[in-house]
Amino acid sequence: MADSIKKDLKAQYRDREAVGGVYLIRNTLNGMLLIDAATDLSSIKNRFEFSLKTGSCVNMKLQKDWLKQGSSSFTLEILEEITKGDTQTDAGFKADVGLLKQIWLEKLSGEDFY
Repeated sequence: MADSIKKDLKAQYRDREAVGGVYLIRNTLNGMLLIDAATDLSSIKNRFEFSLKTGSCVNMKLQKDWLKQGSSSFTLEILEEITKGDTQTDAGFKADVGLLKQIWLEKLSGEDFY
C-alpha cells in the first residue's frame, strides 16, 4: 500500500466523529444486566458481534453464564449515545461518558447486575 494512501487512511480514522455512550449486555435467560460505557461505541458493537460469532466471552463478569448458557443468550443494547465536541478533550469526553454511565446505573438501580 502506498505511503500516501496509508496517511490518508490514518487521517480519516483520526478525524472521524467520536461517538461514545452507555450500553448494556442483557442475559435473556435470567434477566441480569451488565452496564458499561465506552468512548467508541462502534468498537463495542464490533467486539460483541465477533464474540457472538466465535462464542468467546465479551466480558469476564459474564464468563460463567456465557459459557453455561451460550452466547445466543445475550443481547447488546445501546442506552444512550453522545458525540465528542469539536473542542472537547479526550479526558473531558471520557469523563462525560462516565457520568452518563452513573446516571443510567441510578435509573436502572432496581435491576439485577453482574
